[in-house]
Amino acid sequence: MAPQFQDDSITIHKVKCGPYDNNAYLLVCPETNQSILIDTPQDPGALIEAAQQTDVQAVLITHNHFDHLAGFEEVTSAISAPVGIGGPDAEALSTPPARLLKEGDEITAGTLTLKAVATPGHTPGSTCFTIGNHLFSGDTLFPNGPGKSGSPEKLAQLIDSITSSLFVLADDTNIFPGHGDDGNLGEEKEKYAVYASKEHPADLAGDVEWLKS
Repeated sequence: MAPQFQDDSITIHKVKCGPYDNNAYLLVCPETNQSILIDTPQDPGALIEAAQQTDVQAVLITHNHFDHLAGFEEVTSAISAPVGIGGPDAEALSTPPARLLKEGDEITAGTLTLKAVATPGHTPGSTCFTIGNHLFSGDTLFPNGPGKSGSPEKLAQLIDSITSSLFVLADDTNIFPGHGDDGNLGEEKEKYAVYASKEHPADLAGDVEWLKS
């Protein structure tokens, strides 16, 4: 499997899984071959095969929506590693997680240190992960806009999470989202500035795009 990104410090494999264009990620330390797996979508066979070539130290879940958990039992049956998820989302797991993730928690694998960023809005326990100039954003942030929001209040919470916790990262940060294509954080900041300059209906929610909403 060709990596999505690779340098001397990290190898990132992006694995598309299932019918919902889900992305799962395998982060590998080049020095030790220890790794961290992010999300467990449906049809995870290729993900499991790649992960089994490494020494998996943790399985992390960005949030508790079914499409990110459809392969959870299959993955955790094949890979013996502690599971972490944001505390408010933990009840959705079929087995209790080893770790309830909160803001600033660190997850290590070899020389890799991944930091948890709490980003409530898409779900109460949505959690993004950062390492170097890489952001694994789950369904919190995509190229062109935030994840789907269930109400205007949830949209406001989601945008606050993005602006206060993600837009503080460097412009050259790579965005690796839970679905679809990769992105660049600097570009998203510019698109958001256009969105923020406009007035919006009080009932705005659901699928929002920075440049079209």
